[in-house]
Amino acid sequence: MARSPALLAACCALLLSVLPLPAAAQAAPRADIDYRVIKPQPVAVAGRIEVIDFFWYGCPHCNNLQPALERWIGNKPADVLVRRIPAILRDSWAPHARIYYTLEALGESERLHQRVYHGYHAEKLRMSLPEVMSAWAEYNGIERERWERAYHSPEVQRRVEEAARLTREYQVTGTPSLVVNGRYLTSGNMAESLDRMMAIVDGLVHKARSEGSPR
Repeated sequence: MARSPALLAACCALLLSVLPLPAAAQAAPRADIDYRVIKPQPVAVAGRIEVIDFFWYGCPHCNNLQPALERWIGNKPADVLVRRIPAILRDSWAPHARIYYTLEALGESERLHQRVYHGYHAEKLRMSLPEVMSAWAEYNGIERERWERAYHSPEVQRRVEEAARLTREYQVTGTPSLVVNGRYLTSGNMAESLDRMMAIVDGLVHKARSEGSPR
């Protein structure tokens, strides 16, 4: 049976209305609503768009964000570089930053980052205690002596102090917070949902790409 051109056009319009739009075609993130502009910070690698994950292992929202964030990282554009920085908003967060930098020093951060979250939130481990972390590391295949040497090293201490400084300089006030290209910060509170948070990051990556890299 023949269909009128008007009916076909209406059907096509309806179909397009329900198809997901690419990130660049979605509504642009809104300043002071979806993100805020911070004092520009240098990026680690010139020519790359940098996304920094400011996190705290004890934060339930950071833990809940991990699946969406890891999916996003797995599908990120080639020009995007992702870094992690453990936020230190109070002294009690510093031991968790020490855990992360110990993992980095041992080349184990990619393998065990998610397991730290699991240990804290699912197993209820007291991960601020050095003896608990030594046993945890041994259970996860790291020699206790090797872990403790890195955990107490001057280099890890230096990086913990640097994380506290960067938390201030990037104007992080809560976790999770994601900073795009040293300029734009979005957070769980601003995004209102974790999935929307990653959509905002997509929009900010597009914005940063169109503006060019900071000098």
